[in-house]
Amino acid sequence: MAAHTAHTETRDLRETAHAAQVRELTAAGVLEDPRWRAAFAAVPRHVFVPYFWTGRGAGHERLWVQDPDAERRARWLRGVYVDTPLATRMRDGLQVSSSSQPSLMAKMLAALDVRDGDDVLEIGAGTGYNAALLCHRLGEEHVTTVDLDEEITESARAHLTELGYHPAVVTGDGARGCPARAPFDRIIVTCTLPLIPHAWLGQCRPGARILAPLSTGLIALTVRDAGFAEGNFLHTSAYFVPLRGATAAPPLDPAGTGYGLPYEMVENERFQFMLVLTAGVLHPREALDLWRREGRPARERFGVSVSADGQWSWLDDPQGPYVWPLGEGRTEDRTRISRGGS
Repeated sequence: MAAHTAHTETRDLRETAHAAQVRELTAAGVLEDPRWRAAFAAVPRHVFVPYFWTGRGAGHERLWVQDPDAERRARWLRGVYVDTPLATRMRDGLQVSSSSQPSLMAKMLAALDVRDGDDVLEIGAGTGYNAALLCHRLGEEHVTTVDLDEEITESARAHLTELGYHPAVVTGDGARGCPARAPFDRIIVTCTLPLIPHAWLGQCRPGARILAPLSTGLIALTVRDAGFAEGNFLHTSAYFVPLRGATAAPPLDPAGTGYGLPYEMVENERFQFMLVLTAGVLHPREALDLWRREGRPARERFGVSVSADGQWSWLDDPQGPYVWPLGEGRTEDRTRISRGGS
């Protein structure tokens, strides 16, 4: 009898916490579309996060659903339904997979602008939570999720199956896409990129949308064809685990250490976005001078162009004076900031 009562109380607590999170996201204005609101209400996050780590460095603590201590189990459940990213997989003290912040997930899914019947490729399976939301909205037959790590894809597949969802969960290098399931109408990426893999464009239908974390923002690209895509950044910030695989690159240092940048600029999120975006091309002092001269531009004034010839980020106009190479196109000539001249 006591065990039955405890089980009922736990179930009620989960349902209450889940419903409270949906109300919180709705009140925050990130679930304006009733179809996404219904998806978040139908898909419980705790199924996908049976454990997570808190703290940093040697202070990591693992909270999990089956902890014998009732208070620690309650902390796990409360933590699952807080609007925050959760570290779900650690290796050698480093986070390699996470459950993204639900409000950011909601913003990204809204910005993905899916339509009924769209085929979606997700790069970075994570826990499977995002794929489940996509399955609820579009149907599992329209959802493909890819991750490099077999342990991650096996876990995501198990979580999805528990709720009755069976999308294509593929173990492979996300930078190579998933040609066997192409073409796609939408690609959504849940890991930070150094540049946009060219393989994705060839796996998209004309007019497809790619939404991906780049620098510390989210780039929304419209695909013209296999050789060209272009678009602007969204206004929101975004911080994800870096992509691993063929297109992975060592992280760039955005702090400007040793360059004499004012402390308030090192801490300014909008300037840090530009600093990361132009790292390896503009000297940090050049970036600061330009940023001030152009009115301290926000993220949405920046964009990216991807073509067979290379990839560029730009300010205001892809044909304007401020254009910088991305990824493998970066140059040691730090004074050159446009295609047309210095």
